[in-house]
Amino acid sequence: GLLKLVGQRRRLLAYLMRRDNARYRAVISRLGLRR
Repeated sequence: GLLKLVGQRRRLLAYLMRRDNARYRAVISRLGLRR
């Protein structure tokens, strides 16, 4: 369910952070996540 979805998103964001940091930041700001 939801936990699985969150895990997938976290894995995707980690992958994106390594590959394309600029897009990662854009996605984070759009989602409004604060880490």
